[in-house]
Amino acid sequence: MLRVLLSALVAAHGWARLIAGGVPPFGEFLNAQGFPAGFYFAALVTGIEIIGSIFLLLGRFAAPVCAVLAFIYAMGIALVHAQEGWFVVGLGRNGSEYSVLLIVCLLLTGLQHVKSSKEE
Repeated sequence: MLRVLLSALVAAHGWARLIAGGVPPFGEFLNAQGFPAGFYFAALVTGIEIIGSIFLLLGRFAAPVCAVLAFIYAMGIALVHAQEGWFVVGLGRNGSEYSVLLIVCLLLTGLQHVKSSKEE
């Protein structure tokens, strides 16, 4: 159930950026942060969210997809959300709490899909 919910949340994040035309501004932001080829990084992140959410929904390659998405959202905290504080709404705005929750859920979901050496 959690994997399905995570796939929907991740898909919404990627599709919303794509449909709203947010890839070019995201790329400009990344350029301003010192990333070379910011637009391509932004497009890559958006594509990973869209395609990765499908793999996650299907339970395919879940561990690596979750790890990559957790890294992306950790970078989001480092580049954007940490400076805004903890809370997303209420006592703050655009903070880290939602991203931290996503990261923990992604990592735990990914760990559930790692095969132990005893299973092989």
